[in-house]
Amino acid sequence: MEQIPILAPAAVLVLWSLVVLLWMSATRFPAFAKEGIKISEAERGSRYVDVESMMPAKVNWKSHNYTHLMEQPTIFYAAVVILALAGEGAGINLTFAWAYVAIRIVHSIWQGTVNIISVRVTLFTLSTLCLWVLAINAVRTTLF
Repeated sequence: MEQIPILAPAAVLVLWSLVVLLWMSATRFPAFAKEGIKISEAERGSRYVDVESMMPAKVNWKSHNYTHLMEQPTIFYAAVVILALAGEGAGINLTFAWAYVAIRIVHSIWQGTVNIISVRVTLFTLSTLCLWVLAINAVRTTLF
């Protein structure tokens, strides 16, 4: 099977999302124990939001970032697949795909550790600009 270069950054972002899931779990479960929260005794239908206010901010930062990785990157995955299927998975599209992934990884590390909002917004904006380029190129490629 022929390699399609633009799928590599998407695969890296999938793996990174799983790393953040582990990071979130590694901080969340000890925080539960510290607060005396027992999952086995949780009320049926309970969700993290029900205990979020009891958790330290640094624990919530990882949880919020994991949620963010399940949101906007879904658009990235769609754009990447469209570009890959259209045979446009190299060159400028590959560069912007890698830039998107690199910035999202930096965003995750920043949000999970320091979480100064102005820097986070800048990182988010830069990654979103990369996504705009990918989305526009996906539309251009499929319509014209």
